[in-house]
Amino acid sequence: MADRDQIPRRKPVPKAQNQSQTPAQPLPEGWAKDLTHQFRRTLSTKRMNELSSRPSSQRRSSSRIPTDYFVEDRQPPPLPPRHGFDASTPTPAQPTREAPPVPDAQQLLPQLPQVPPPAYSSLKNLPTLPTAPNDAKSLRFRSMLLSLSNTPCKWENPGLLDEALGAIPLQRIYEEAQEESDLFAAEAASMGSNIKPAWGYQDCVVRALMKWFKRDFFEWVNNPLCSLCRTRTLARGMAAPLPDESARGANRVELYQCANQHCQSYERFPRYNDAFVLLQTRKGRVGEWANCFSMLCRAVGSRVRWVWNAEDHVWTEVYSVHRKRWVHVDCCEEQWDAPLLYTQGWGKKLSYCIAFSADGCTDVTRRYVRNPAEYSAARSRCSEGVLMHVTREITALRRRDMDKKEKFRLNADDMREDAELRKIIIESLAFNISRLLPGGNSTRSDPDAQKAAEAAEGRQSVRSRGEGGRNQHTGPHDPRQQ
Repeated sequence: MADRDQIPRRKPVPKAQNQSQTPAQPLPEGWAKDLTHQFRRTLSTKRMNELSSRPSSQRRSSSRIPTDYFVEDRQPPPLPPRHGFDASTPTPAQPTREAPPVPDAQQLLPQLPQVPPPAYSSLKNLPTLPTAPNDAKSLRFRSMLLSLSNTPCKWENPGLLDEALGAIPLQRIYEEAQEESDLFAAEAASMGSNIKPAWGYQDCVVRALMKWFKRDFFEWVNNPLCSLCRTRTLARGMAAPLPDESARGANRVELYQCANQHCQSYERFPRYNDAFVLLQTRKGRVGEWANCFSMLCRAVGSRVRWVWNAEDHVWTEVYSVHRKRWVHVDCCEEQWDAPLLYTQGWGKKLSYCIAFSADGCTDVTRRYVRNPAEYSAARSRCSEGVLMHVTREITALRRRDMDKKEKFRLNADDMREDAELRKIIIESLAFNISRLLPGGNSTRSDPDAQKAAEAAEGRQSVRSRGEGGRNQHTGPHDPRQQ
């Protein structure tokens, strides 16, 4: 410890001959620098005296150096010498002892704590980056999505849309839409002058079109009736398409036999993907219904999406200009804006819900799966980065030749939809957390879930409609012919 009695003293200021006069001689050039050096040395000596007077345990605990890096039996290295005193001078509180050698960096490395790698739960929420598919499984999934993305492009044929308009009773549809639109407007006006109607006129047009399509236009076919005796038939496998069936685009033909023992005739049920052919046949299952109805929505001037689901179902989304968002429409169930129909209504688990349009491709699974822990199926066909890459690839392909203003508008719609999907997940999480908090009502249900449950009550059974899975005789599965 430094001697307190030997603290360096400040050098006196050279005195002037007379206090009222200027000094007899000027101050030395280095006098101010020397004074500053003395001041720093004095403070350093005082600080070292205070540290030396503390117990050794207190000195170690006050150090900022982590003690985990040192061996327990070792003593800390001696303090470095300071100006104005000798650090090796013994003090009454601390006897003289030889300072142990200071360990170098190589000796300290083995003593560092072993930090385990971060858990997967801390990494799974990192932002997903687009990754090009490079394995056979991902490449097959990409090829399938590219093939499915061509379906909405076929509805842009002006001749097809003119033919569709000729099949629609436009006066009936527009009158019903106008009447319903007036009701929504009157309801909004009754609640205040600044209240916006629930749905706009174009939305009401699609709603009226959906009712007419299901009730009067298209026919659901599970097992076709015998054309001779009108008796039910039994599935007998697949058959090769006839030349006229192939010419109309059928690549699969289901074969059925009459159950009447005195008839035993066969019935053929070609599965068509061409919306123009479906305008004439007007029958089919989910694939034909969604294909034809989506094309009719396009014919009446709406922006349309065709949503493919990996669990054997397809439906439609229509863009509502009034709401500035995409609306779920299921013509088979005659349901409007009921995205929870399949999960909380039917109790079905969904993995992929991909929406295709003439403008691009979007993964909309978050709109239909609000509780992933309960209603989400495994997404194992490719990684999330590969799926993002494929959807962006299809979108870029569809918008390649568009005008810049149109691209800008579509990009703004995509950003708005992404914010909507994020908001949906946040609201769903907040709702589930509120049910777990003290005082929360565990029996209270989400309004969208109540709507889905009400819609599910009027649904035909999965077995009677034949959409619980692919037929064992149908051969290779085509999502457009479910």
